[in-house]
Amino acid sequence: MLHANPSPHQMIDRDMTEIPAPASAGQSGRKPVVRFAPSPTGYLHIGGARTALFNWLFAKHSGGTFLLRIEDTDRERNSEAAVAAILDGLKWLGLDWDGEPVSQYARAERHRAVADEMLARGRAYRCYSPPSEIEAAREAAKSEGRAQIFESPWRDRAQGEAPAGVKPAIRLKSPRTGETVVTDHVQGTVTFPNKDLDDLIIVRSDGNPTYNLAVVVDDHDMGVTHIIRGVDHLTNAARQTQIYQAMDWAVPEFAHVPLIHGPDGAKLSKRHGALGVEAYRAMGYLPAALRNYLVRLGWAHGNDEVISTEQLVAWFGLDGIGKSPSRFDYAKLTDLNGHYIRTTSDTELVRRIEDILPEIEHGAAMADKLAAGGRDKLIAAMPGLKERAKTLLELIDGAQYLFASRPLQLDDKAKALLDAGARATIAGLVPRLEAVGTWTAAELEAAVRGYAEAGNLKLGKVAQPLRAALTGRAVSPPVFDVMADIGRVEAMARLRDQAA
Repeated sequence: MLHANPSPHQMIDRDMTEIPAPASAGQSGRKPVVRFAPSPTGYLHIGGARTALFNWLFAKHSGGTFLLRIEDTDRERNSEAAVAAILDGLKWLGLDWDGEPVSQYARAERHRAVADEMLARGRAYRCYSPPSEIEAAREAAKSEGRAQIFESPWRDRAQGEAPAGVKPAIRLKSPRTGETVVTDHVQGTVTFPNKDLDDLIIVRSDGNPTYNLAVVVDDHDMGVTHIIRGVDHLTNAARQTQIYQAMDWAVPEFAHVPLIHGPDGAKLSKRHGALGVEAYRAMGYLPAALRNYLVRLGWAHGNDEVISTEQLVAWFGLDGIGKSPSRFDYAKLTDLNGHYIRTTSDTELVRRIEDILPEIEHGAAMADKLAAGGRDKLIAAMPGLKERAKTLLELIDGAQYLFASRPLQLDDKAKALLDAGARATIAGLVPRLEAVGTWTAAELEAAVRGYAEAGNLKLGKVAQPLRAALTGRAVSPPVFDVMADIGRVEAMARLRDQAA
């Protein structure tokens, strides 16, 4: 279960400038502190979900702390709906965080205070160069074949020369020589020549702190010891390392995980499956199956494919993360989901179905039927249903025979099965079934087999029309289970409807 958390509105607006860092943070030999820091500009996409999962597993495995920070500084693109979707997606996945979510936007004053401290230390400077000057310098460097690094004339210039009425940006005074080295648990040792890294803007001329400054200050104040995120942030790691060093703060350990690609090797897009977590829930996937599948996109434990969450917590380590991008495969996810459906309790599956009914077409009608006494009927039918289904939607579809109204609507295959001869067979079978004493699958099977043997018929010649008449389809759970599930009165009525 998740901790009690404030509403998205409360979380964004509350003042969180003071973050009590865990007592163990940043101290050698102490338990790790990790964080997941999404931007609320949309849903919790599948790549973000995997990042959150890796952080959560690392914290659980090590007995550490998993924190949540909402990086909501882009006020034009952020929305409370997106914050709610992120929290809901994490909750559905079962990824509980420690403490309350932190709003990055609410901490802007703290970020600016750190920038002021860097100015006082001589580790940053005010830059009055207008955008036109910066662009012209970069264009000149490009035309001359040089690195497009802007070297601000204000780096070592006296502030008394500042032009009147111009609001300056604040830039980090980055080292001009040597190298910035990022030691990464996944990528190894990555070296960035400092000549290729210009003086990073840490506060814009409008007074707003930039992403890299805010991230460093927040991670430091939250006591983060390990940063686990996508490899697309690797260059940011160099920038952020320089900020840590400018403040004489300990640099966290990094683990930049490979990206997720589509089956064709191209960047993951919506056509590949780059959807929000809520979309996978609505498509009928189970959170345990999605956790298992996501962790295998980039992490391995031998040749194990089906790994329970308990095993993931016990086995997870950063050394198991590979460097190569992984490929998202719907078919593999669906097959894995089928395994989890078969191994999940019948009651839990019905609960999961009830959870998604508000999100699917005709879900309200089924919810009404379950509330009107159909829930127990669905639980009783679940053992047969879940042997064939790979998603909750397939379970719902397969269970339609339980709640169908007479006369049943037959699909084309069922119509083909119920020819004149098949209807005559059903008509001959009705008296035998009426005589069955105990309406159980075993008793019903014995009666049908006896009828088939007496008429010198193969069992399939009787069972297939029987299935079509009872369900309106050519495929269903075992037909004798179907008869037991819907009960004597309903089953006999459906058979009489189709008898010749």
